[in-house]
Amino acid sequence: MDIIVEQRTPTTVVRITGSVDGLTADTLMATLQQQIDAGNTRLIADLSGVSYTSSAGLRALLATVKQARSAGGDFRLASVMPPVHKVLEMSGFTTILKLYPDVELAIASFPA
Repeated sequence: MDIIVEQRTPTTVVRITGSVDGLTADTLMATLQQQIDAGNTRLIADLSGVSYTSSAGLRALLATVKQARSAGGDFRLASVMPPVHKVLEMSGFTTILKLYPDVELAIASFPA
């Protein structure tokens, strides 16, 4: 898994490539937590490069949305590929997380 963090003031885009599973979820969660700790609480995960997530990946997403919201921000997903969307839907995460077709729409969804 590769993670690239891009500051797009006032949001932070985290581009993830590869699988998010038991081997990589802790790294993803640590990266997202670092952003929240740095005050970057308007987070967007670009999942266009993620074709698989396990329950460990779901836990990382859930922990991040809770932390971002408790810090006054939010965590949104963009460009979710169909296999990952199916897992999010089956687990009920589409009612918890906000999903957008692309990064630009996710950025625009935050209040000015």
